[in-house]
Amino acid sequence: MSQTPASIPARRLKTRPQFLAVADARRKYAVDGLVLQGRPRGDDDPAIGLGFTATRKIGGAVVRNRARRRLKEAARLALAAKGQPGWDYVAIARAETGDVPFPRLLADFERALAKLAAGPRKGP
Repeated sequence: MSQTPASIPARRLKTRPQFLAVADARRKYAVDGLVLQGRPRGDDDPAIGLGFTATRKIGGAVVRNRARRRLKEAARLALAAKGQPGWDYVAIARAETGDVPFPRLLADFERALAKLAAGPRKGP
C-alpha cells in the first residue's frame, strides 16, 4: 500500500553534515524566491528531510527570520503535494524571499520540487 504525500512524515535537518550531504549531491534549482537543493537518500526511510538557511547576506536578523518563516510555510504546503519520499531538501532564502508575494513563493517552491524530482537534464 503506497502512502499519500500528505501522510509522509517530515523531519528537520539540523546538523552541518546533513546540510553538506544535500549540497554534495549537486542537485539544485534556483528561482527568484529561493534556491532548493535536494537529494535522494537511498535508504528505506520514507521520511522527507527538510532544512532551511538564510545567510546574513540577505539582511539582518528580522529579514532572515521572516524569510525562514515564509520558506517553512511554503514547504509545509508544497511538500504535501509534491514532496518525494526518501529525499532530503534544503531551502535557501534569497534577498527576494521576504518580498515576493506568497502565492508566487509557493508556486516557485512547487516548481523547484518538481524539477528536482525530474532529475538532471541530459545535455547534447
